[in-house]
Amino acid sequence: MNQQQRQDAIVDLVRREGYASIEQLTAHFAVTPQTIRRDLNALAEEGLIRRVHGGAGLESSTVNTAYATRKTLNLEAKRRIARLLAAKVPDGSSLFINIGTSNEVVAEALLEHHRELEVITNNLNVAAILQHQEDFNVIIAGGQVRSRDGGIIGEATIDFINQFKVDYGIIGISGIDEDGSLLEFDYQEVRVAQAIIHNSRHVFLVADHSKFHRNPSVRQGNVTQIDALFTDRRPPQAICQLMQSHDVALHIAD
Repeated sequence: MNQQQRQDAIVDLVRREGYASIEQLTAHFAVTPQTIRRDLNALAEEGLIRRVHGGAGLESSTVNTAYATRKTLNLEAKRRIARLLAAKVPDGSSLFINIGTSNEVVAEALLEHHRELEVITNNLNVAAILQHQEDFNVIIAGGQVRSRDGGIIGEATIDFINQFKVDYGIIGISGIDEDGSLLEFDYQEVRVAQAIIHNSRHVFLVADHSKFHRNPSVRQGNVTQIDALFTDRRPPQAICQLMQSHDVALHIAD
Protein backbone atom coordinates (compact mmCIF):
# COMPACT_ATOMS: atom_id res chain seq x y z
CA MET A 1 0.00 0.00 0.00
CA ASN A 2 1.51 3.31 -1.08
CA GLN A 3 1.05 6.64 0.71
CA GLN A 4 -1.96 7.74 -1.35
CA GLN A 5 -3.74 4.42 -0.84
CA ARG A 6 -3.04 4.53 2.90
CA GLN A 7 -4.34 8.09 3.22
CA ASP A 8 -7.50 7.22 1.28
CA ALA A 9 -8.00 4.24 3.59
CA ILE A 10 -7.52 6.46 6.67
CA VAL A 11 -10.24 8.81 5.44
CA ASP A 12 -12.59 5.86 4.83
CA LEU A 13 -11.89 4.47 8.31
CA VAL A 14 -12.47 7.83 10.02
CA ARG A 15 -15.73 8.24 8.08
CA ARG A 16 -16.95 4.84 9.22
CA GLU A 17 -15.89 5.14 12.85
CA GLY A 18 -16.17 8.90 13.43
CA TYR A 19 -12.79 8.91 15.19
CA ALA A 20 -9.50 7.02 14.94
CA SER A 21 -6.54 7.24 17.31
CA ILE A 22 -2.91 7.30 16.23
CA GLU A 23 -2.38 4.00 18.06
CA GLN A 24 -5.29 2.39 16.23
CA LEU A 25 -4.06 3.59 12.85
CA THR A 26 -0.46 2.57 13.57
CA ALA A 27 -1.55 -0.99 14.33
CA HIS A 28 -4.01 -1.14 11.43
CA PHE A 29 -1.52 -0.05 8.76
CA ALA A 30 1.64 -1.49 10.36
CA VAL A 31 3.57 1.77 10.11
CA THR A 32 5.20 4.07 12.64
CA PRO A 33 3.32 6.71 14.67
CA GLN A 34 5.42 9.36 12.91
CA THR A 35 4.13 8.16 9.53
CA ILE A 36 0.54 8.30 10.74
CA ARG A 37 1.03 11.80 12.18
CA ARG A 38 2.37 12.98 8.81
CA ASP A 39 -0.61 11.40 7.06
CA LEU A 40 -3.10 13.01 9.45
CA ASN A 41 -1.48 16.43 9.13
CA ALA A 42 -1.56 16.19 5.33
CA LEU A 43 -5.20 15.08 5.29
CA ALA A 44 -6.18 17.84 7.71
CA GLU A 45 -4.47 20.42 5.49
CA GLU A 46 -6.58 19.16 2.57
CA GLY A 47 -9.74 19.49 4.66
CA LEU A 48 -10.46 15.75 4.50
CA ILE A 49 -10.38 15.14 8.27
CA ARG A 50 -10.27 17.15 11.47
CA ARG A 51 -7.06 16.76 13.48
CA VAL A 52 -7.82 16.22 17.16
CA HIS A 53 -5.65 15.33 20.14
CA GLY A 54 -4.31 11.82 19.73
CA GLY A 55 -5.91 11.12 16.39
CA ALA A 56 -8.44 12.32 13.81
CA GLY A 57 -12.18 12.92 13.57
CA LEU A 58 -14.74 13.97 11.01
CA GLU A 59 -15.16 17.48 9.69
CA SER A 60 -18.21 19.25 11.13
CA SER A 61 -21.48 18.66 9.25
CA THR A 62 -22.96 21.96 10.46
CA VAL A 63 -20.13 24.52 10.32
CA ASN A 64 -17.97 25.13 7.25
CA THR A 65 -14.22 25.62 7.38
CA ALA A 66 -13.20 29.28 7.71
CA TYR A 67 -13.07 31.19 4.42
CA ALA A 68 -9.40 32.16 4.83
CA THR A 69 -8.51 28.48 5.27
CA ARG A 70 -10.62 27.36 2.31
CA LYS A 71 -8.85 29.91 0.11
CA THR A 72 -5.61 27.93 0.45
CA LEU A 73 -6.92 24.35 0.64
CA ASN A 74 -6.01 22.32 -2.47
CA LEU A 75 -5.24 25.55 -4.30
CA GLU A 76 -3.11 24.02 -7.04
CA ALA A 77 -5.77 21.39 -7.71
CA LYS A 78 -8.39 24.14 -7.92
CA ARG A 79 -6.26 26.01 -10.45
CA ARG A 80 -5.95 22.92 -12.66
CA ILE A 81 -9.69 22.32 -12.46
CA ALA A 82 -10.42 25.98 -13.24
CA ARG A 83 -8.22 25.96 -16.35
CA LEU A 84 -9.96 22.81 -17.58
CA LEU A 85 -13.41 24.31 -17.07
CA ALA A 86 -12.50 27.67 -18.59
CA ALA A 87 -11.44 25.89 -21.78
CA LYS A 88 -15.03 24.61 -22.15
CA VAL A 89 -16.58 28.11 -22.02
CA PRO A 90 -16.75 29.83 -25.45
CA ASP A 91 -16.16 33.54 -25.91
CA GLY A 92 -19.35 35.58 -25.93
CA SER A 93 -21.10 33.31 -23.41
CA SER A 94 -23.42 34.29 -20.56
CA LEU A 95 -22.70 32.74 -17.14
CA PHE A 96 -23.83 32.50 -13.56
CA ILE A 97 -20.99 32.07 -11.06
CA ASN A 98 -22.03 31.44 -7.48
CA ILE A 99 -20.40 31.40 -4.05
CA GLY A 100 -17.22 29.43 -3.31
CA THR A 101 -13.44 29.66 -3.36
CA SER A 102 -13.25 27.24 -6.30
CA ASN A 103 -15.48 29.57 -8.32
CA GLU A 104 -13.19 32.47 -7.51
CA VAL A 105 -10.30 30.51 -9.03
CA VAL A 106 -12.50 29.82 -12.07
CA ALA A 107 -13.06 33.57 -12.42
CA GLU A 108 -9.29 34.09 -12.46
CA ALA A 109 -8.94 31.43 -15.18
CA LEU A 110 -11.64 33.10 -17.31
CA LEU A 111 -9.60 36.31 -17.34
CA GLU A 112 -6.69 34.67 -19.15
CA HIS A 113 -8.05 34.01 -22.65
CA HIS A 114 -11.74 34.95 -22.80
CA ARG A 115 -13.53 37.83 -24.42
CA GLU A 116 -17.00 39.36 -24.24
CA LEU A 117 -18.41 37.31 -21.40
CA GLU A 118 -21.50 38.34 -19.45
CA VAL A 119 -21.22 37.17 -15.85
CA ILE A 120 -24.02 37.34 -13.29
CA THR A 121 -22.72 36.55 -9.82
CA ASN A 122 -23.77 36.55 -6.19
CA ASN A 123 -20.11 36.48 -5.13
CA LEU A 124 -18.48 39.85 -4.43
CA ASN A 125 -15.02 38.30 -4.77
CA VAL A 126 -15.81 37.03 -8.28
CA ALA A 127 -17.08 40.50 -9.24
CA ALA A 128 -13.88 42.08 -7.91
CA ILE A 129 -11.74 39.66 -9.91
CA LEU A 130 -13.60 40.29 -13.19
CA GLN A 131 -14.45 43.99 -12.88
CA HIS A 132 -11.39 45.34 -14.70
CA GLN A 133 -11.88 43.27 -17.86
CA GLU A 134 -13.26 45.93 -20.19
CA ASP A 135 -15.08 43.61 -22.59
CA PHE A 136 -16.76 41.62 -19.76
CA ASN A 137 -20.22 42.66 -18.58
CA VAL A 138 -20.30 41.88 -14.84
CA ILE A 139 -23.67 42.00 -13.06
CA ILE A 140 -23.96 41.67 -9.27
CA ALA A 141 -27.06 40.16 -7.70
CA GLY A 142 -28.80 42.12 -4.97
CA GLY A 143 -29.42 40.75 -1.50
CA GLN A 144 -27.81 40.23 1.89
CA VAL A 145 -23.99 40.20 1.87
CA ARG A 146 -22.50 37.46 4.03
CA SER A 147 -19.62 39.10 5.86
CA ARG A 148 -17.49 35.98 6.23
CA ASP A 149 -16.97 35.35 2.50
CA GLY A 150 -18.65 38.02 0.35
CA GLY A 151 -21.51 35.77 -0.71
CA ILE A 152 -24.87 37.38 -1.51
CA ILE A 153 -27.96 35.46 -0.40
CA GLY A 154 -31.65 35.88 0.40
CA GLU A 155 -35.01 36.23 -1.31
CA ALA A 156 -33.92 39.33 -3.26
CA THR A 157 -30.99 37.35 -4.68
CA ILE A 158 -33.28 34.55 -5.85
CA ASP A 159 -35.68 37.02 -7.46
CA PHE A 160 -32.74 38.64 -9.26
CA ILE A 161 -31.36 35.33 -10.55
CA ASN A 162 -34.80 34.37 -11.85
CA GLN A 163 -34.73 37.32 -14.27
CA PHE A 164 -32.03 35.63 -16.38
CA LYS A 165 -31.57 32.55 -18.55
CA VAL A 166 -27.86 31.97 -19.26
CA ASP A 167 -25.66 29.60 -21.24
CA TYR A 168 -23.63 28.23 -18.33
CA GLY A 169 -24.23 28.02 -14.59
CA ILE A 170 -20.97 27.46 -12.71
CA ILE A 171 -21.56 26.25 -9.18
CA GLY A 172 -19.41 25.05 -6.32
CA ILE A 173 -20.34 22.67 -3.53
CA SER A 174 -19.19 21.83 0.01
CA GLY A 175 -19.81 18.08 -0.18
CA ILE A 176 -21.01 15.27 -2.46
CA ASP A 177 -22.55 12.20 -0.84
CA GLU A 178 -22.18 8.73 -2.36
CA ASP A 179 -25.86 8.80 -3.39
CA GLY A 180 -25.05 11.87 -5.51
CA SER A 181 -26.57 14.43 -3.12
CA LEU A 182 -24.99 17.87 -3.43
CA LEU A 183 -24.59 19.22 0.11
CA GLU A 184 -24.06 22.64 1.66
CA PHE A 185 -23.96 24.31 5.08
CA ASP A 186 -26.30 27.28 4.51
CA TYR A 187 -29.89 26.72 3.33
CA GLN A 188 -30.08 30.29 1.98
CA GLU A 189 -27.04 29.67 -0.20
CA VAL A 190 -28.66 26.43 -1.38
CA ARG A 191 -31.82 28.21 -2.55
CA VAL A 192 -29.77 30.65 -4.65
CA ALA A 193 -27.80 27.76 -6.18
CA GLN A 194 -31.04 25.97 -7.02
CA ALA A 195 -32.23 29.09 -8.87
CA ILE A 196 -28.95 29.15 -10.80
CA ILE A 197 -29.37 25.49 -11.80
CA HIS A 198 -32.96 26.13 -12.90
CA ASN A 199 -32.00 29.14 -15.05
CA SER A 200 -28.90 27.70 -16.80
CA ARG A 201 -28.88 25.84 -20.10
CA HIS A 202 -25.75 23.95 -19.01
CA VAL A 203 -24.65 23.41 -15.40
CA PHE A 204 -20.96 22.91 -14.57
CA LEU A 205 -20.05 21.73 -11.06
CA VAL A 206 -16.57 22.51 -9.69
CA ALA A 207 -15.38 20.23 -6.87
CA ASP A 208 -11.89 19.14 -5.85
CA HIS A 209 -11.42 15.63 -4.43
CA SER A 210 -11.90 16.69 -0.80
CA LYS A 211 -15.61 17.31 -1.45
CA PHE A 212 -16.22 13.56 -1.83
CA HIS A 213 -15.40 13.06 1.86
CA ARG A 214 -17.51 15.83 3.44
CA ASN A 215 -21.08 15.62 4.71
CA PRO A 216 -22.72 19.03 5.25
CA SER A 217 -26.33 18.83 6.39
CA VAL A 218 -28.27 20.85 3.78
CA ARG A 219 -29.30 19.21 0.50
CA GLN A 220 -28.82 21.41 -2.58
CA GLY A 221 -29.75 18.87 -5.22
CA ASN A 222 -28.20 15.88 -6.91
CA VAL A 223 -25.30 15.30 -9.26
CA THR A 224 -27.82 14.05 -11.83
CA GLN A 225 -29.05 17.66 -12.26
CA ILE A 226 -25.73 18.88 -13.69
CA ASP A 227 -24.26 18.50 -17.15
CA ALA A 228 -20.60 18.14 -16.19
CA LEU A 229 -18.41 17.66 -13.11
CA PHE A 230 -14.92 19.16 -13.08
CA THR A 231 -12.59 17.68 -10.48
CA ASP A 232 -9.00 16.55 -9.95
CA ARG A 233 -9.47 12.86 -9.02
CA ARG A 234 -11.90 10.17 -10.06
CA PRO A 235 -14.97 10.23 -7.77
CA PRO A 236 -16.06 7.16 -5.78
CA GLN A 237 -17.45 4.39 -7.95
CA ALA A 238 -21.06 4.87 -6.82
CA ILE A 239 -20.99 8.49 -7.98
CA CYS A 240 -19.32 7.56 -11.27
CA GLN A 241 -22.02 4.99 -11.98
CA LEU A 242 -24.77 7.47 -11.17
CA MET A 243 -23.22 10.08 -13.45
CA GLN A 244 -22.81 7.59 -16.27
CA SER A 245 -26.43 6.47 -16.06
CA HIS A 246 -27.59 10.12 -16.31
CA ASP A 247 -25.13 11.20 -19.02
CA VAL A 248 -23.23 13.58 -16.74
CA ALA A 249 -19.80 14.29 -18.22
CA LEU A 250 -16.73 13.80 -16.01
CA HIS A 251 -13.68 16.02 -16.57
CA ILE A 252 -10.59 15.23 -14.48
CA ALA A 253 -7.73 17.74 -14.40
CA ASP A 254 -4.44 15.85 -14.63
